[in-house]
Amino acid sequence: MRCEGTRKGLEAARTRGRAGGHKPKLSQRQVLVARRMYEDKGGGGKRKYTVAEIAETFGVSRKTIYRHLD
Repeated sequence: MRCEGTRKGLEAARTRGRAGGHKPKLSQRQVLVARRMYEDKGGGGKRKYTVAEIAETFGVSRKTIYRHLD
């Protein structure tokens, strides 16, 4: 079966230190900075930066930012 070959190939890749999937869009440091930006309050107790502004700063989508804020 093709499934077995695929599984064996993925397993062999893992033993060589290869991981599947896409590379993360944000580094751990960028996630921390994005969280700080999100929690930062401006005048009147409102958020200083919108999620859209944070996303634009890092060149990612709003969904990516929300994913890391949860």
